[in-house]
Amino acid sequence: MVRYGYGFDYAYLLIIIVSVALGALAQAYIRSAYKKWSHVGATMGKTGAQVAREMLDAQGASAVGITSVAGHLTDYYDPRDNCLHLSQENFGGGSVASVAVACHEAGHAVQTAHGYAFGRIRTALVPVVNFTQRAWSVLFLLGIVMNFSGLTSLAIVCFAFSVLFQIVTLPVEIDASRRAVRYLSTVGGGIDERGARSVLTAAALTYVAAALISVMQLVYLLARSNRR
Repeated sequence: MVRYGYGFDYAYLLIIIVSVALGALAQAYIRSAYKKWSHVGATMGKTGAQVAREMLDAQGASAVGITSVAGHLTDYYDPRDNCLHLSQENFGGGSVASVAVACHEAGHAVQTAHGYAFGRIRTALVPVVNFTQRAWSVLFLLGIVMNFSGLTSLAIVCFAFSVLFQIVTLPVEIDASRRAVRYLSTVGGGIDERGARSVLTAAALTYVAAALISVMQLVYLLARSNRR
């Protein structure tokens, strides 16, 4: 039977099913694309770290460091230490996939060096979202238990910051991929560009899926709040 409060109802069950399906499909796509292009050598004959280094130097971000980290596809750029942290397979690997991922992270460093607007907004949101992500579910449950609509409304506002963060992340990730593909199109061959575009498009879809899931959850919470 459907519950018309904040309980677990069919609408929320549908959101869970769709969320799991979208997440699984996005992850399967990125794994498939990465696996395919990890078996194709980049035409430059260099490792991901070497190509990323050259991209950074060529685009005004020579102060950025590069190091390797454990794990599979654990690559990221950290503006706090101004360093690319590349997974070992992409740091030392010379495949099209390794080079594409390394250059994507280099793209984030170039964004920071050039003051990319969406990147600055995303960075400013990080401390806020770190707090609201922890707080919203607690406030929401307290609002239900105490039957206090003010707390549930505040919880929804907190969750909305997470949704905003997911939405702002999309142009940041897409722009980093665009920078990577454009660079590889100038220093590599056509296969490097095609492979990079394939891998990074698949990666971007994971962020699209995450944003869509967050928006669906926010719409659900707003609908339940209004109904109550």
